[in-house]
Amino acid sequence: MVVGDIATGTEVLVIGAGPGGYVAAIRAAQQGLDTTLVEKDAYGGTCLNYGCIPSKALITSANLAHEAGNAEEMGIHADPVVDMSQLRDWKDGVVDQLTGGVEKLCKANGVNLVEGTARFKDENAVRIAHGGEGQGSETIEFEHCIIATGSRVIQIPGFDFADEQVWSSRDALAADTVPDRLVVVGGGYIGMELSTTFAKLDSDVTVVEMLDDILPGYESDVARVVRKRAEDLGIDMNFGEGASGWREDDDSIIVTTETEDGEEAEYRADKVLVAVGRSPVTDTMELENAGLEADERGFLEVDDFRRTDVEHIYAVGDVVADTPMLAHVASKEGIVAAEHIAGEPVAFDSQAVPAAVFTDPEIGTVGMTEDEAEEMGFTTAVGQMPFRASGRALTTGHADGFVRIVADEDSGFILGAQIVGPEASELVAEVALAIEMGATLEDVASTIHTHPTLAEAVMEAAENALGQAIHTLNR
Repeated sequence: MVVGDIATGTEVLVIGAGPGGYVAAIRAAQQGLDTTLVEKDAYGGTCLNYGCIPSKALITSANLAHEAGNAEEMGIHADPVVDMSQLRDWKDGVVDQLTGGVEKLCKANGVNLVEGTARFKDENAVRIAHGGEGQGSETIEFEHCIIATGSRVIQIPGFDFADEQVWSSRDALAADTVPDRLVVVGGGYIGMELSTTFAKLDSDVTVVEMLDDILPGYESDVARVVRKRAEDLGIDMNFGEGASGWREDDDSIIVTTETEDGEEAEYRADKVLVAVGRSPVTDTMELENAGLEADERGFLEVDDFRRTDVEHIYAVGDVVADTPMLAHVASKEGIVAAEHIAGEPVAFDSQAVPAAVFTDPEIGTVGMTEDEAEEMGFTTAVGQMPFRASGRALTTGHADGFVRIVADEDSGFILGAQIVGPEASELVAEVALAIEMGATLEDVASTIHTHPTLAEAVMEAAENALGQAIHTLNR
């Protein structure tokens, strides 16, 4: 029997239960608003289920195995064996714990949960198609709506993810075996994270990148540290080449590439991982029925409150134009949207948005680079502390990289930081807080930091910008 279309109403409808959507729904419910959250797949979205969390679990495992097997200098001799099936079970257990927690948190805060796919009927209602035969549909009318449908991996011509030899990042994270040979198309942060991870799991990795270096968007000296480490791991880098296709050859595949000049190259592999970016999911909701139109790339324009052109419809996360595709950005936007709907005096401030890349070594950035600050008219004071001068870094066996802090020379206000090295993803939080609070170089330099820690490098970089560093030469 097919259940007919029924109609219900809610004050706030949130479409998508990823880091932007579920956070928005919880905050809206905390504000006393009747809130409904619609999700078609899994609570937690791509991040918790197929991206951020499973990738970090895999990275942690690969790092542990690699370090245990390469610690002879410390007197440790081991030959670890990685059981990928057991590793996948552990990883999936972590994911299940977190996604189950999201669902419980939503329910505990009074959020109404609805499973299905939402499409706009008009600017005040959506139709929810429930999955499964005979499940029917329902209409939900709303006063306010928050679109948080996230993004999907970009598929390039000639590489169909339906083919078992072609991996998306999601496929790579679900693998229960390690390919002997892996070609990675794309040297961005996803491609480099997974390249280093599979190299540490003893895969023979080749990276193909159209540009002339890895990690576009990051400064060249930051990318250089990661590239050198990747090469030390045996990863073969090939720049200026675009992947043009692949074919089967006996029990393996041949991946073909082409340069701008038409020169072709071939790489033998067992799997090819395509990691060339992500695109927003806005083409499934029939936006036109609500009076909305995405731009040519599929993004939605929003204001400082995350409102779209239709004032009572908001958008957060990866569907938003001109903001980075980062889970923590989505969550902050979700909070802003929910609180604005509730009448709170809020706006989205992107001045101090940290970003992290979980390569080896890690990268953490926030705020402006030196060039960006000077383009904005600042006279800069820049300080840098190499990790090779950090006692704690040396005791971990990971001393590549540096901490760099950029500040306004006249006022001392900290404008940004670039960190590449051990635990950079954690260290960048101190500088993000400093920027958000309007702290100066003197504030960070005069704060006593625990010894011996990696965080001392942040203090030393601030001291270096002031010309007062003790453990590195002043500029």
